[in-house]
Amino acid sequence: MDQEQQLSEAFVALADSLVADYDVADLLRRLADHCVTLLDVAAAGLLLADQRGSLQVVAASSETSRLLELFQLQHDQGPCLDCYHTGTAVTVPDVDLAARRWPIFTAETRAAGYRSVHALPMRLRDEVIGTLNLFGTRPGRLDDADARIGQALADVATIAILQERAIRHQEMLAEQLQHALTSRVVIEQAKGVLAERGSLDMDQAFNRLRRHARNTNTRLTDLARGIVDGTVDSTAVLTSHRRRQPPPPSIRGSAR
Repeated sequence: MDQEQQLSEAFVALADSLVADYDVADLLRRLADHCVTLLDVAAAGLLLADQRGSLQVVAASSETSRLLELFQLQHDQGPCLDCYHTGTAVTVPDVDLAARRWPIFTAETRAAGYRSVHALPMRLRDEVIGTLNLFGTRPGRLDDADARIGQALADVATIAILQERAIRHQEMLAEQLQHALTSRVVIEQAKGVLAERGSLDMDQAFNRLRRHARNTNTRLTDLARGIVDGTVDSTAVLTSHRRRQPPPPSIRGSAR
């Protein structure tokens, strides 16, 4: 299979995630493998930011590259971190020449057998969600074609991840809205029951309902549902009284 066909198949596989349910971890692992197959690099790794903005290792083409990614995070230094914080590509053609900038990282990278590192941002406009990191066993820059392909792969994965996050966010909002609407309906039904049985208007019925929920430390929706389905005695709710507040201590008593 020639490189052009491999490249086409890689993009098709990544694009599938835009229209179908997919596993994010599997997508990123495939992305790392595609990079090694298509580009002039020996290994690849991916870092993604969690909800707190902290980077986490989410995929790597080899155990060596995974450990090197973890090493960067533990020591808070390396091109991959700089790439994430700046949102721009960081290229290290020869790690020996970066020893002053990242002394711990460069020593560990050489020990792992890598001589060059290329960090590409995973970003969409102003939002940076992580980095795609490429490791080479020889010094040198990526050629222009490989650099463009690597960034294109990172961009497709970024869009897929952001789309998946947006879908989950919308589903969560829809679920919360539905819960709120359902709760509102149950509360209105309970108000109607109390109003009829206690000869109250709707505001008075709601006040009794809320007061009983507070006095019994019960969620308002749960109490309302109990009234509607008959598992809660509505008489107890109708006769619920305000909690008596303890009298304030007397000045004379507190002085003693």
